[in-house]
Amino acid sequence: MKDALLSCKIIYVRMRSILILILPLFILSCRPAAAPVAVSNRPISVNQRPQTNIPAASSRPVTDMVWISTEGQTSSMGQLKGKAIILDFWATYCPPCRDEIPHLNELQAKYGAQGLQIIGLNVGGDEDKPKVPAFVKEFKIVYPIAYPEDDLLQFVTGNDDRIPQTAVFDRNGKMVKKIVGFDGSAKKDLEAAVETALASN
Repeated sequence: MKDALLSCKIIYVRMRSILILILPLFILSCRPAAAPVAVSNRPISVNQRPQTNIPAASSRPVTDMVWISTEGQTSSMGQLKGKAIILDFWATYCPPCRDEIPHLNELQAKYGAQGLQIIGLNVGGDEDKPKVPAFVKEFKIVYPIAYPEDDLLQFVTGNDDRIPQTAVFDRNGKMVKKIVGFDGSAKKDLEAAVETALASN
């Protein structure tokens, strides 16, 4: 009887030890995706991920709007005519932006030869700019990084200043989809939008 009780106690202690080791991993794997981050101090809705393709009104075509590379060169979508383009608005301090970058790297590697070009547009402000080179190195970003002009930022984001915002344009410069935030659903939506953009003539 004593041996049986001793065996039960040993089994209980071992099971409890296993649970103590496994439970934190289970809790971490079930945590929700990081919410989008507001560029300004305005309050944001946690994990709300609207997908709207309605750009802000502008007197200029989006293909004429420019961004300035980290080397100081000015470029535009018009110069990438015939390519499907992703404009990704991000900052180094934004957790879901960090989550999204490996997927953007994968998309560029997978679809680059078919005509996809991703441009990472940092909107973190003057305080964030000095952190960009180390961030690019840390995350092994394989696509160009630049800073958008105000008109381009306003055109794509409108009144919603949460990031990441990821806009997919087809080969003719038409917005196929815009996604705010990043999670598993956004990952699927983004890949589907890229395939649609690449299929355009």
